[in-house]
Amino acid sequence: MSDEAGFGAATEPGGGFRKGAFGVTGSGDTSGFGGLVRVEPGGAVALHSTDRPYGGWFDEVADALTDAVGQATYAAAVHRVLVDRGEITWFVAREHLLTLVRALRDDEALRFELCSSVSGVDYADSGGPAVTPDRPRLHVVYHLTSMTYRRRIRLEVAVTAEDPHVPSVTSVYPTADWHERETWDMFGVVFDGHPALTRILMPDDWEGHPQRKDYPLGGVPVEYHGAQIPPPDERRSYR
Repeated sequence: MSDEAGFGAATEPGGGFRKGAFGVTGSGDTSGFGGLVRVEPGGAVALHSTDRPYGGWFDEVADALTDAVGQATYAAAVHRVLVDRGEITWFVAREHLLTLVRALRDDEALRFELCSSVSGVDYADSGGPAVTPDRPRLHVVYHLTSMTYRRRIRLEVAVTAEDPHVPSVTSVYPTADWHERETWDMFGVVFDGHPALTRILMPDDWEGHPQRKDYPLGGVPVEYHGAQIPPPDERRSYR
């Protein structure tokens, strides 16, 4: 079979793109996804910044946020802005996170009163350029909602696994309390200033953070109808 059909085709990440769905090489692909070419999250697309105008009310929010914090602070705080699939994301520096969220909540032209979600992402081995100190692997994603203007935006903060510290936003958005605890529990991001940063899903004495990409799968072998099923970390790799 030809590589175009996905049989024996290279599936390793390259240039922000990956072929196939499961990372299988050297064998027949029975999934039907062998010819799929995907843009990886954090890869080629997510590394650029969308040019203005962003469109619709996105520009109103950008202008109001710039006015609220000042041009110098906005330029220092915002690394890039991405508009994709009708949604807008501000990639921001952790040092300015609290300044931004206070302005987003309190400014009359913004009024993002609700932080509906805080979650983590580990972009290690996710495609695109290799993870480096200037492209940290751990991201914290904040979904903010304006009930006044019926708008939703996203903030994203990136940190390294070696220095996974982000200021807690619980003083601005109390709803972030348990969300930050879960992100700490699963990804090991330390939220400085959180009132009680303890595990929420795993036992208190658990070692490691299970949703990090380098966390071992573990498991035990299982015998079923005479067949020996190896534990997940001994099976072939699926990506």
